[in-house]
Amino acid sequence: MSQEKELDMTDRDPNQLNAHVKVQFEDVLAEPDGAHSIDCVWRCSYMCFNCGKNCCYKLMTTLCGLFIALYWGCEFAFITFDQVWCITPGLRIFSIYMGCAQKFFGTCVTCFLAPICETCGLMFSNINVKNQ
Repeated sequence: MSQEKELDMTDRDPNQLNAHVKVQFEDVLAEPDGAHSIDCVWRCSYMCFNCGKNCCYKLMTTLCGLFIALYWGCEFAFITFDQVWCITPGLRIFSIYMGCAQKFFGTCVTCFLAPICETCGLMFSNINVKNQ
């Protein structure tokens, strides 16, 4: 039986799946030059933003994260089962039958069209064009 890989509790997105998700204060709120709020408002906004984001995210993951992870685990198990036990064998049998059909139709084309094409080639090979 394979060993479970130990979780990296620091880097939880090692494959950068969510690199596009920008949720830091600096990624969401920014004041351009010439339009700055009072420094204490900016600092308090920073703290409120982070507190709200962290509290809500932790609450939602605590209430829903386990169930959502279970759902997605089951969903990917169903996809894997479908691929391994249904789709791949179906594709294999389709490939076998299409290989036979390809040989059959290839033989038919060779038997019926090859003599016609050869005859046309012989007829047109005797044409001579002379420029004066």
